Amino acid sequence: MGGEEEPLTGNVTTGVVRVGGTVRRPVGPWTDAVDALLGYLHAVGFPGAPRPLGRDAQGRQVLEYVPGELGAAAGTYSVAELFSIGRMLADLHRALAGFVPPAGAVWNRVIPPDREDLICQNDVAPWNLVKSARGWVLIDWDAAAPSSRLWDLAYAAQAMAGLRADRPVAESAARLRAFVDGYGLDEASRPALAGMLGRRARAMYDLLRDGAQRQRQPWARIWAEDGPYWLATSDYLDARTEAWTAALR
Repeated sequence: MGGEEEPLTGNVTTGVVRVGGTVRRPVGPWTDAVDALLGYLHAVGFPGAPRPLGRDAQGRQVLEYVPGELGAAAGTYSVAELFSIGRMLADLHRALAGFVPPAGAVWNRVIPPDREDLICQNDVAPWNLVKSARGWVLIDWDAAAPSSRLWDLAYAAQAMAGLRADRPVAESAARLRAFVDGYGLDEASRPALAGMLGRRARAMYDLLRDGAQRQRQPWARIWAEDGPYWLATSDYLDARTEAWTAALR
């Protein structure tokens, strides 16, 4: 499995490289649990995640490299694409519902969820999404950890649909509706999701702010770059909860 290493850029994890048809990543205490999760998804036939391939001679995590178009700019997916990404996330959540973590599993818990009802990827966003020949594929599973469907969906909806302060509310509402309809969220849960959007964005802001105060990387660096964005987005989402609720009826 030798070959020339090609560095892959990322905003959080450093030291990620491509070697031929594989990706090599630094390991953490959570990597064995992530491999078990990805192996399970492959075994049950979910195509939207890379297949784990063990460790290399340097002890790095080895994953399948999925070719395709990575990381469309946030908020540029079409309404039809948003619907299909929402459907992929629903398929993922259904698959994850059957996963039983290995005994003693360690997870990289980055942001506390509202509650825990299954293991989630926890960073379903354009920068982790590949448009491939086999469909949408999520990469970078290092933050996988116990969470909830709604908490995961709230973050994904905001990131994928591009819900932000500089976009007209009516346009954001239509994009949100397309994503949530694709997911197939039941009617009873939709008001709760509408009210959770701002809270989930604020949780990201809090993570970056606290990381900057403690000088913890990469959060301190990302705080300097994106802290104001997450605060403005949280305020924007909270102030328009009624519009999101109406859009999702």
